[in-house]
Amino acid sequence: MHHFFAARENIYKNYIEIVDDDVNHIRNVLRMKVGDKIRISSGDNVDYICSISRIDEGKIRADIVSIDKTGNELPIKVYLFQGLPKQEKMELIVQKMVELGVYSIIPVAMKRCVVKLDDKKAKSKAARWNSIAESAAKQSKRSIVPQVQQVMTFKEALTYAKNFDIKLLPYECAEGMEQTRNIIEQLTVGQSIGIFIGPEGGYDLTELELAKQYGWESITLGKRILRTETAGMMLMSVLMYKMEGF
Repeated sequence: MHHFFAARENIYKNYIEIVDDDVNHIRNVLRMKVGDKIRISSGDNVDYICSISRIDEGKIRADIVSIDKTGNELPIKVYLFQGLPKQEKMELIVQKMVELGVYSIIPVAMKRCVVKLDDKKAKSKAARWNSIAESAAKQSKRSIVPQVQQVMTFKEALTYAKNFDIKLLPYECAEGMEQTRNIIEQLTVGQSIGIFIGPEGGYDLTELELAKQYGWESITLGKRILRTETAGMMLMSVLMYKMEGF
């Protein structure tokens, strides 16, 4: 069943209106007809099974058949703080982290980032990344579209996460896999979790010290050194495995 998203203002008691780019996709790409069934998510973890009842030039009406309030989201909110990698890597990270269940992605400009973005380029990239996030959310049947936020400085990112329940910073020089296991085992429903992944060039020592002052805990992900595009996915997979179905 094809999956779409609708803004809350377009969801009525008995039907939902689909507008914008999805209209063209349904009409001219998928060539769907009146009577076809689709799944529509509201963006707040509620899904609607609908039947298309009308197809117009710029609007599609879908009658609500049933409502699923269980949603497809994890019972924790995981925020990825990603040190800016090269363009193709960031697009891969956004796509796969959304599929795995991340709640939000925050690109971070750090001292050892290979990529440097001015304000204009940063906004353009964010728009591109959010488009990838929406596509990945549809493909993976997410009940929300995770937001890729505007690029932050390192200190802005630390301030943003200051009230999170858990803040994890995988670091290649950290030791003690047992500590990592203990942290994962103690996760509970409803927590906000930040994971901070450095760029290709790694962390500057001053960044590590500042992160420690803001309550971030350095952890190891094992004996092998993971690339920046692998580390976040690895940790997100573990979090998903631990919390899925709670």
